[in-house]
Amino acid sequence: MLNHVKSYILGVMRRVHSYSRGTIEVAALLGARVREGRLARRWTQAELADRVGVSSDTLGKVERGEPTVALGIAIEAARLVGVPLFSEDDLRVSLDRDLTVARLALLPARARTRHVTNDF
Repeated sequence: MLNHVKSYILGVMRRVHSYSRGTIEVAALLGARVREGRLARRWTQAELADRVGVSSDTLGKVERGEPTVALGIAIEAARLVGVPLFSEDDLRVSLDRDLTVARLALLPARARTRHVTNDF
């Protein structure tokens, strides 16, 4: 009984994250496209969930566009049903990643707060 109370209290204390309208729209679009791709392949939700390695409930969250689903799960589902995210060509994705890493090497390792002094 004590564990249930403890779990409840920890659940209530968790920080609730709010998402911007743009994030919610993108998640909903991705979910709709995953559902569209799944239905075009005539796969059930259970079949796609099995291929992704998640439960049908989790796949349902992906298809409903719930932004709390792990990024990797949503990407895996999208790729399995053919939803283009960046490029359908794995080589192009690798090249894009390498170019981004090269550009990152030219930037500071971390962002620092600017201190502006207005001594007029």
